[in-house]
Amino acid sequence: MSASSTLSRQPAPLAGRRILVVEDEYFLADDIGKTLRALGADVAGPVGHIEDAVKILHDGGILDAAVLDVNIRAEMIFPIARELRTRQVPFVFTTGYDKISISSEFQDVLLLEKPIDLAAMARKLAALIADPRI
Repeated sequence: MSASSTLSRQPAPLAGRRILVVEDEYFLADDIGKTLRALGADVAGPVGHIEDAVKILHDGGILDAAVLDVNIRAEMIFPIARELRTRQVPFVFTTGYDKISISSEFQDVLLLEKPIDLAAMARKLAALIADPRI
């Protein structure tokens, strides 16, 4: 049974929330999107290029949270993370690398190592939206 079908029987903790997903691994991006949608989220993306993430940031829509792969096509995601932080939009990082690859300014951001536990990721995002100080 997939994570999204298991989650779909639970209340929709992300209902009405718009979540940006930046991930360049197609199947993982698709799985993250499906999981978040199963919980009621409106997914912005997923996108696999920094430029596309910038377009979403500037499309005038509200973002409630984001899931950011640290390394997108050999570019670091930190400019997107900085803008989200400025806007006080909570986010989590995903990576296949060590925490050492995270810029020191983002050491406080939750880092989910690949392979990602999608259900746990969704719970953590919902908790961050409810209380960004987590």
